Amino acid sequence: MDDVSLFVFGAGFAASAAIDALRRTHPGARVAVTTRDEDKVKMLAAKGIHAHLFDGETPGATLLPDLERASHLLISIAPDVKCDPVIREHASHIEAAPRLEWIGYYSTIGVYGDSGGEWIDETAPTVATNDRIRLRIEAEALWSNMATTKNIPLAIMRLAGIYGPGRSALDKLRAGTAHRIIKPGQVFNRVHTTDIGEMTARAAMRRLGGIYNFTDDEPAPPQDVIAYAAKLLGMEPPPEIPFEKAEMSKLARSFYANTKRVSGSKIRKALGYELAYPDYRAGLEAILEAEGVRVPAND
Repeated sequence: MDDVSLFVFGAGFAASAAIDALRRTHPGARVAVTTRDEDKVKMLAAKGIHAHLFDGETPGATLLPDLERASHLLISIAPDVKCDPVIREHASHIEAAPRLEWIGYYSTIGVYGDSGGEWIDETAPTVATNDRIRLRIEAEALWSNMATTKNIPLAIMRLAGIYGPGRSALDKLRAGTAHRIIKPGQVFNRVHTTDIGEMTARAAMRRLGGIYNFTDDEPAPPQDVIAYAAKLLGMEPPPEIPFEKAEMSKLARSFYANTKRVSGSKIRKALGYELAYPDYRAGLEAILEAEGVRVPAND
């Protein structure tokens, strides 16, 4: 499989996990990415990754040769107010890419809106509850059209709340930025970057098409996650704050507007995959263990 050539628009947290997973099983794969950060270009090059600057406002000046040789394309850039920047700046180049056989697009489970806390899956309707979600839904449609034009599979991967090493409740507690905001009945889905990466890489190599939710098995109240992380760190959890009295940005408050329990079983059945971290407790414990920190025994 040395002919595998992955091109990633947006080498962020989730996409980096997918790259690592792919390179573990296909060490001969060629990987090229885009980033907004000039310093990151050199850092990625040291890892054997071809990196190109792309700000989403103008076409990437150096990326076309790598895009032309890509067999797999992963999109990990959110739409802006003018919708999808990759489609806007590089649609014709992707349409012309001669070797492309799979497209993956990272979206969000936020497209489902509110289910009143009930379980839903990929058959649930999408709801444009705000402009940010409306743009996501529109971007999904644009990538669907692109895949139809190319006659290749498209996997729309709707991600739950992403966490992992360096970006979890543990880090917020250590930084003093964690809050326990209480809204009765509120739960959120989460997914560890390891599971995102493994499922993405396997979907790419199998040229899997369709819409899939990437989430763990236990939607949970956000205050419970903070409390458990505090226990692991031997810290007192921050005080509870009623949702109505919490100081939050408009964006943060919008996440609390909907509550749902989203199933991720479809992608796991399609891949025959078992989650490495089926709930936030397992994920947080693994992060600490990887740091060499002793995880306290459960009472």
